[in-house]
Amino acid sequence: MTSLALPAPKRGSILPYLGVAVVAAAILGPGAALAGTDTSFNTALTQFTNFLSGSGGKVITVLSLAGGIVGLASGRFSLAQVAVPVGTGVAAGTGVPIVTAMVTATI
Repeated sequence: MTSLALPAPKRGSILPYLGVAVVAAAILGPGAALAGTDTSFNTALTQFTNFLSGSGGKVITVLSLAGGIVGLASGRFSLAQVAVPVGTGVAAGTGVPIVTAMVTATI
């Protein structure tokens, strides 16, 4: 069996690429810094937050609890079948305000 020797890749300087990256950051940077004032997705955020905080979060929790009960009824007991519905309920109840507060925090 013959082997094929491939030429070693050329190792060039990354300095030109670094320069391009710095120039791009200088041009696009100020626009990115003001991106927090955009209100394009406020309607969708409000709808999603209301859904998870209201009936949607309750439905998700009940479905998760029903899945845990079915698992228990099938005879395979696991702590995860109890912990997952509890965690889902806690996440639906308190997760939305925590994430919303983190996203809308002013530094």
